[in-house]
Amino acid sequence: MRRPVLAALLSVALLGVAVPAAADPIPDGPGKGFVPAYIGGPATPEPLAGRPVPANPHQGPVGTSSMHADSYASDTYPFPGPLGRDPEVLNEAKGGGLPGLCSTVTFARGTGLIVAQCTRGTTFVLRLIDPKTLKDLATYDLPPRASTVQAVFSLSFDKVLTDTSGGAYYYLDPQDRAVLADSDFHLRRFAHEKGPDGKWRFKATDDWDLGGYLPHDCATWTNPWPKGDCDPITAVGPDWGGLIWWITRNGVVGTVDPESGTVRTTRLSGESIQNSFAAAGNGVSIVSDHALYQMRADASGTPQVVWRQPYDRGSGRKPGQIDQGSGTTPTFFGDGYVAITDNADDRMHVVVRRREDGALVCQIPVFGSRASATDNSLIGYGNSLFVENNYGYRNFFELPPGGSSVGGVSRVDVRPGGKGCETAWTSKERSPSTVAKVSVPAGLLYLYTKEPRKDLIDAWYLTAVDVHTGRTVYKVLTGTGKWFDNNWAPITLGPDGTAYVGVIGGLVAVRDRA
Repeated sequence: MRRPVLAALLSVALLGVAVPAAADPIPDGPGKGFVPAYIGGPATPEPLAGRPVPANPHQGPVGTSSMHADSYASDTYPFPGPLGRDPEVLNEAKGGGLPGLCSTVTFARGTGLIVAQCTRGTTFVLRLIDPKTLKDLATYDLPPRASTVQAVFSLSFDKVLTDTSGGAYYYLDPQDRAVLADSDFHLRRFAHEKGPDGKWRFKATDDWDLGGYLPHDCATWTNPWPKGDCDPITAVGPDWGGLIWWITRNGVVGTVDPESGTVRTTRLSGESIQNSFAAAGNGVSIVSDHALYQMRADASGTPQVVWRQPYDRGSGRKPGQIDQGSGTTPTFFGDGYVAITDNADDRMHVVVRRREDGALVCQIPVFGSRASATDNSLIGYGNSLFVENNYGYRNFFELPPGGSSVGGVSRVDVRPGGKGCETAWTSKERSPSTVAKVSVPAGLLYLYTKEPRKDLIDAWYLTAVDVHTGRTVYKVLTGTGKWFDNNWAPITLGPDGTAYVGVIGGLVAVRDRA
């Protein structure tokens, strides 16, 4: 997954953390001059083998249109990322006040601009961003989440850190419209355009009110402790027939027909959903905190379960996850496979099943005993999966100076013919909380790493790992200190080869100069 987070902004509101000046770049913490700015050397591209990810006809181009890059949730890109050739780092502080972490970064094909969902104060905001300068061209405020209200009143960060609703799991459609479900239970499409004054703006072109289909007595600033139920929408995405699917925290799975406005729902009783979902031509894959599902819409548009397979959900929530269950969005890859991780107590497993019937392909343990967890989607391409270990990371606020996660990143391959799996390599790199990504033509896995240091310096690096060998190729320092903690935000590769990382202080870009 990736979890959309407001912790940084709550810390400002509740704890009085200093805010960087609006005109300045993100400020470094102490110690920048004592850590290397660049480690390693430029990469020589060697593509990862596999068939290209198919394009969903109702979503924007592969690699540009969602948090997980495409409808398969592959977290791979068909274009190169930075190769480490004389790299430069650009970062920004948004004008107008508080910094804001960007949970999802997408790219409009028609205008070449960035459309991003970020935080600002206690709200989410859509931002239209110049990819070269990282300056805002337009913004659109979204409603605050109920969990934010309750966190402020209860002084509990966990209420925010375990909430994946509010709009981070949105997508761009083929017309470059952001399709997003907000905290007021409205599913809307947003176009961006220039107004009569020549300035860019967002415009809501469609609006479907889903409040009548869900309990929506949610916390507000005037009523922080309502007596009724509140079931926020966590993610939206299109199937390959054109229906817009949406899911909620408490296990409701619904569709909207954008042509007629017809809404259909079903419920996974007694189960919750924290992550997004994957869609292919033969259905949609959803993981709850109990089981992995393959679903399809019937003739009326109602989601129906094709198969359900439970997994080992363990005995409790681990440090490095937001609930007791899989921390991954399902990933489609290879010859009809779907993959997640479980939450087994001793060692987490990568679990691969056949997409058509749910038959088990493999269940392979990864990382160390009593020290494995992930709350980020697997990367899948060809017959390979990449998984990172988030065990020990909770949030930016609880990470001590000089601290890090347990670490570890592994490549797991499905054997020819689907006859089990094997671990190809394991890297010791520590990528505490980012949604890692792979550039297929470059053959690089991009991580956002931080090593533990006795001198207490918090040094954050964009790190490129060879997908074939697990060797670290290069590292680029993005900055030092808390403002450069990504706090569960993803790495996103742009079509021009730039790597973007949402961090507490704003947005960071790393690109080659040579």
